[in-house]
Amino acid sequence: MTTRSHHDNVEKQFGSQANAYLTSAVHASGRDLQRLAERLSAFPLARVLDMGCGAGHASFVAAQHVKQVVAYDLSSQMLEVVSEAAKDRGLENIVTQQGYAESLPFEDDVFDVVISRYSAHHWHDVGSALREVNRVLKSGGVLIVMDVMSPGHPVRDIWLQTVEALRDTSHVRNYSSGEWLSLINNANLIADTLLTDRLPLEFSSWVARMRTPAALSDAIRVYQQSASAEVKTYFALQEDGSFTSDTIMVEAHKAG
Repeated sequence: MTTRSHHDNVEKQFGSQANAYLTSAVHASGRDLQRLAERLSAFPLARVLDMGCGAGHASFVAAQHVKQVVAYDLSSQMLEVVSEAAKDRGLENIVTQQGYAESLPFEDDVFDVVISRYSAHHWHDVGSALREVNRVLKSGGVLIVMDVMSPGHPVRDIWLQTVEALRDTSHVRNYSSGEWLSLINNANLIADTLLTDRLPLEFSSWVARMRTPAALSDAIRVYQQSASAEVKTYFALQEDGSFTSDTIMVEAHKAG
């Protein structure tokens, strides 16, 4: 799939689901958002870029602690949801801008912090996106990425990527902690901290949020039922299809 067709697919997939993501409990809460708030409290004068902002939950948290947030996403409908929700919450320091992760429409050295939450697994080329992050960050600027993480182990990795791709055709890849460190290093960024956690996913809302067609939801259930005991145990797979994924929160900085 070309970059253009992939971006078109992402926009198609997420535009119609924008409000579902605004109200999603998985996206609206979580220990990672609490940690993000604590970390950003150290940057009261910062200009922050939220890459792949989705319905804006990380932007809303950031805006309470920093000077300005640019909520950036491929989906214009997502950005409309962010603008309206920011207005409802009285967050006047959020501006929105549309575009791709791999080609940021910003000057060099203009952001103090770049954040991204539950978005990078949709990016067509994470390496290019991280090189763009390096370009737009000021010297010493900070990158904070939060996402679902691959377990790294081949059998578990294949299982996770398969259920993700069946649920969402715009899914590219969940990366392991080792892959994240390599990608960050290859973008000439310096990794500082890496924290992993576990995220329970309730099956019916997980597929409903993406409007997964019934045939593909059924395929996921069949695939889940055929999983090995090792996989079922690792992902805490439940009778109703609910399961638990690994998440990562990695922080890096641009050399100064």
